[in-house]
Parts: sequence; C-alpha cells; structure tokens
Amino acid sequence: MTDVRSNLPLAEEPLTERHKLGWGLAALVVAGNMIGSGVYLLPVSLAPVGSSSLIGWLVAGAGAVTLALVFGALGRLQPDADGLPGFAERGLGRFFGYQTALAFWTACLVGNVAIAVAATGYLGFFWPVLRDPVAATFCNLGIIWLATFAYIVGARTASSLAAVALAIGLAPIVIAVAAGVMAFDPQTFADSWSPSQTPLLQSVPASLAIIFWAFLGVESAAALSVRVKHPGRDVGRASVAGVLLATVIYIAATVAVFGVIPAEVLAQSSSPYADLAARVFGASIAGIVAVCAVIKTIGTVGGWVMLGGETARSAARSGYLPSGFGAGERTPIANPLLGGAIMSVVAVISGQPTLGEQFGMLVGVTAVLSLVVYAICSAALFRMARRSRARITAVVGFLVATAAVAAAAPGYILPTAGFFVVTSLAWWVFLRKSPSRVDPAAGDA
Repeated sequence: MTDVRSNLPLAEEPLTERHKLGWGLAALVVAGNMIGSGVYLLPVSLAPVGSSSLIGWLVAGAGAVTLALVFGALGRLQPDADGLPGFAERGLGRFFGYQTALAFWTACLVGNVAIAVAATGYLGFFWPVLRDPVAATFCNLGIIWLATFAYIVGARTASSLAAVALAIGLAPIVIAVAAGVMAFDPQTFADSWSPSQTPLLQSVPASLAIIFWAFLGVESAAALSVRVKHPGRDVGRASVAGVLLATVIYIAATVAVFGVIPAEVLAQSSSPYADLAARVFGASIAGIVAVCAVIKTIGTVGGWVMLGGETARSAARSGYLPSGFGAGERTPIANPLLGGAIMSVVAVISGQPTLGEQFGMLVGVTAVLSLVVYAICSAALFRMARRSRARITAVVGFLVATAAVAAAAPGYILPTAGFFVVTSLAWWVFLRKSPSRVDPAAGDA
C-alpha cells in the first residue's frame, strides 16, 4: 500500500474550524444515521413478534439513552480521542482498540449494505422488477457507490446530505403516523400482539438485537469526534438529543403501522409505510412516502459511509490497518474506494430470495457486532472514569450491550464470534508487538 501522502485527500483536509461540525449538525447526523432503514423496513422483520415489539422499542430506547451517556462521558474524558477505537485503546489497551476498530468498521460496511437493501425495497414500490434478487443487487450497488462518491467529495458534504435527507425522511413518518391516527384499529393492534403465540419473555428479548439495529448510530458523534468543534462538550449533547428524537419517532411509527396493517400482511411487504399510506390516503400519497423513504435511506448510507471511512482512517492512524486508509486527520481517496469495493462484495454474496430475508440477516450481524463494540467502550469508560456517576453509567451501558447480545439469535452470534477469532489470530501474528501511538489528553468525567 502506498504512503498516504502520495494520495489526494478528501476535499476538506486539512481540517479547520470552518469544516468541523457543531453539536446541532452532529445531533442530526446521529438521528439521521439511526432514522433510516430502521424505521422504514424493520416492521417487516418484526412482524413475527407483532405489536408486542413496542415493549422492545421502549427497552431498547432506554438502553440507547444510556449508551449515549456513555459516549458523552467518553467525549468529555478524552476529547482528543480519534473515535471509538481511540476510546477503547486508551481505556483497555491496544488489543481492544484494534478489535473495536475492525469490528466497528466491519459493522459500518455490512450495515450500509442493509440500508441500501431498504432503499431498494422502496424503489420496488415503483419498479416491481427490483424485487428480483439480481435486479435488486444491481440497484444496491448503485446506491452504495452514489454514497461513496458523496464522501469522496468531502465528509461535510456527506454530513449535510444526511441532515437534508433526515428532514425529507421525516415526511413519510409524519404521514404514516397521521394515517395511523386516522385509521388505527385497536382490534388489529391487539390481534397482532403476538402472532407466533410465543411468550413475551421469549419473543421480546429475542427481538432486541434486531430492534437495536434502529439505534445503531448512537455512537456517530463519538466516532466523528475529531470532526466535532467542541468534542468534550458537544459529543454528549449530540448523542442524547439524537437518541431521544429517534426514540419518539420509532414508538409513534410502530404503533401506527401495527394498528392498521395485520402482522401477517406486514410480513410480506417490502415498503410497509408506503403500504400504510396507500391503505388510508391512496396510491398517490403512498408514492410520495416511497420517494421520501428512498431519499432518506440513501442519505443514511451517506452518513454510514462517512462513519466507516473515518473509522478506517482512525484504525490506520493507530497502525491497525494499512496506511493507505489514512494518516492523522487526512483521509485519502483510496479509503472510500476500498470501502465501496468491500460493500459491493457483501451486497453480492449476501443475496437472499427476498429483500426482507437479506435485510434481516445483515441487520442481525451488524447489530451484534456493534453491541460488542458498545460493551468494549463502556468497559473503557469504567477504567478511565474518576467520578462514580460516570462509572455507574459505564456499568449500566455494559450490561445493556451484553444483555442484548446474549438475547440475540445464534445465527447472529456465531458469525460475530468467528469474526473475533479471526481478528484475534491476526493480532497475535502481526500486531502484538507493535508500539503504542497514543498520547492521551485527559478530560473530566
């Protein structure tokens, strides 16, 4: 791999205050990275759980707020840390920094493919041919590379794309909630409470890993800490504000869709909110919902492409990835191009007979990988914190993340375990004796 100085940096490097993100824009990136395919396609994946998934949303929302507080405390404690790997390395050592870097980068890449699948699902509302696996794969690739080129133009461009897409993407949610208010049927909601007749103590915990997919992005402000103007103050603000906004929207949308569409019908959908609008307002409004959903999911891909690229740059800075992925705060064009190539491979090999099945598989693996990263960051906070309040937050965050992993289906846990076995072997063979490159500047938490 050639040295990064021989590559062209992304447009806004080197960083200046003008190019960095204020807490408001960072909060919109957090919310925008969460309010994407999670709200648009997850009702299909949760149809077997039914309207009782509302309990899971409440539990996951409380857990996500706790994790937002964890990342806010980390931002205050280590304001100059370079993203999640920097937090893990400073708290637990280079081995955990390395594992965090590779796990979060992989989660970003795999999750991006899932978001592209969601966008393709809503495009299928207009062009049913996209429900064919081959056509859907080509559409997924086009969306991935559109977002990749936006990141090549610049990280601030990708952030602005995500923020604008969030504003547009809220429109179909407002329409869906309005439709739910107008057409809500308590009997439909009750009949969909537990379609599989599985006890709630089994079905709700099992759904948490999938539901937590919708809250992935809580770490966005922390992962982009080097690009936030005042990370010690603003990472926490942005994280909590983004989570609260997303939680309110998720709960309202869940009640709306399960109160109008029976669970067995919902399970066959590829565009649930467009279908909801069609039932209440007609096909024309449903088309508007589908268009907004496509714009929002593409914007979400842009935000996650940026997170993946910044994580790879941070990993290269610490010596965990080749220098071609970045050096310091510079991000070479090779970084997003390699990320786009890897996502393209994942999009091809993860193909399933239906978009819903492909989405569910990608979501499960991404969620478990990310939850392991959250647990590592919580443990790092516990090691570094000097105040009891921060330590309590760290313990609760660790318990939330590990409990969600433990409740996940084996089909999601086993690939994750295999990933960490491979990365651990690579560490002991190639990086175990590498020197530390960290010079922390302690904050207050």
